[in-house]
Amino acid sequence: MTTTHHYDILIIGSGTAGLTLALHMANDVKVAVISKGQLEEGASLYAQGGISVVLDKTDSIQSHIDDTLRAGAGLCSEKAVRFTVEHARENIEWLIKQGVSFTRDGITSETYHLTQEGGHSHRRIIHSADATGREVETTLLDKAKAHPNIELLPYHIGIDLISSSKQLGEKENRILGCYVLDIKKDQAKTLLAPITVLATGGAGKVYLYTSNPDVSTGDGIAMGWRAGCRIANMEFIQFHPTCLFHPQAKSFLISEALRGEGAKLVLANGERFMERFHPQAELAPRDVVARAIDHEMKRTGHDCVYLDITHKPAAFIKEHFPTIYRRCLQFGIDITKQPIPVVPAAHYTCGGIMTDLNGKTDVSGLYAIGETAHTGLHGANRMASNSLLECLVFAKSAADDIKKQLPLKTSAIVPQWDASQVHPAKEAVAISHNWDELRRVMWNYVGIVRKTDRLLRARQRLQVLQAEIRDYYSKHHISADLLELRNLADVAELIIESALSRKESRGLHYILDYPETYNSQPGTETIIQPKHQDHEVVP
Repeated sequence: MTTTHHYDILIIGSGTAGLTLALHMANDVKVAVISKGQLEEGASLYAQGGISVVLDKTDSIQSHIDDTLRAGAGLCSEKAVRFTVEHARENIEWLIKQGVSFTRDGITSETYHLTQEGGHSHRRIIHSADATGREVETTLLDKAKAHPNIELLPYHIGIDLISSSKQLGEKENRILGCYVLDIKKDQAKTLLAPITVLATGGAGKVYLYTSNPDVSTGDGIAMGWRAGCRIANMEFIQFHPTCLFHPQAKSFLISEALRGEGAKLVLANGERFMERFHPQAELAPRDVVARAIDHEMKRTGHDCVYLDITHKPAAFIKEHFPTIYRRCLQFGIDITKQPIPVVPAAHYTCGGIMTDLNGKTDVSGLYAIGETAHTGLHGANRMASNSLLECLVFAKSAADDIKKQLPLKTSAIVPQWDASQVHPAKEAVAISHNWDELRRVMWNYVGIVRKTDRLLRARQRLQVLQAEIRDYYSKHHISADLLELRNLADVAELIIESALSRKESRGLHYILDYPETYNSQPGTETIIQPKHQDHEVVP
């Protein structure tokens, strides 16, 4: 039996973006935060490097803006970049007030150690050793657990957004909440709220190899797409250049901060190669580094390259990278004495649901923040450590915008989730097989270096998979795996169609058929317009 619950704000996702918004709103309204796994599980938890912010006297707001625009390869919105960078410091100060402990520089009791990462011209990455995301996420979660106006619902996954046009037949499309599956009870629920916020993170699990946790299945992007939101720039999937290459190491990232502190990329024979690809060598933007590693792996036939920081003192390495040091040691790799085997892996979704600077989507009553959203900040390539910053800045701006609408109107009466026409699934092999095939198709045909015939092959295979998924979804009782598979297939479609529509190489999208970049500045975004079942790509 389906149950109905009413809130003022429903936040889907419990990462940095979702929890930040919840804490900014909880003194004024009743907030629900749902998470499809443990509350702290998500990409935020695993962010190692830090958060970019101008704190050093030799740095400047304009320099941070210029670096971001340069990394974004002509597709950033300068307005969005300026808005984000100008609001960075106040949001870092808010984090510190919440109790987040950043690494000090040892010079004074008030100053922090800043590191430098790819694309940045200054040291401006504030961090908590090499586990910044964990420090931020756990601190915010503790605050949320203690707040009486925040209800946290772990092991709840969104099925679909509830819209006034689809569920009530109204002409105006307004989001009224979300149908969700209580995974533990295997029961559908109706969660209603005047404001619904998608903060579900990215879609790295659409690829076979990813640095993302298992929960990163593009749920928010897919649900927003099905509800009528425009989607932008999905061809720009950032592959992190350096994930640990080891058969027992799952999705473990080797932070770019190592390269910021002097680590060198080398081949198996110890030869450096990044100088041949970019004047900034190891500190080149991530798209350049990932393609260079991919090129060298294909050229040499080796399964990985190596990241070498052994020339630094062992004490320095252990102090600055304790998490990476301990994790590698578990796999028999002492990074103070041995280079680290690394490969690129899908890491960050630069595109997403189109929003304004307040996180508002095209659809009334619906906001999107964090990696789920496309704000214009990242353009064709996200600069290192701008992601957690985006979560903080846009969660705060969304909260400010929602507060202007108080008191919020109560939500409408909507139909319950109807599962009367479906049957229990007798076996899960169809789901697991399609899940595996989808991710292999995306890795092989829609990866770091693309080609039109490969993209067309991926589209053809995906259409077959989507037909099978739709048929299975219509006949069987839903499960978390089935919902994730459905969402991944929708996201894969968005990535493929976006990639096919861009007839140039720019930023993270490198296609052999069109190796040049258009000279027009700024470049043109890829926007996919919802059109019921007939999806339209606008180049």
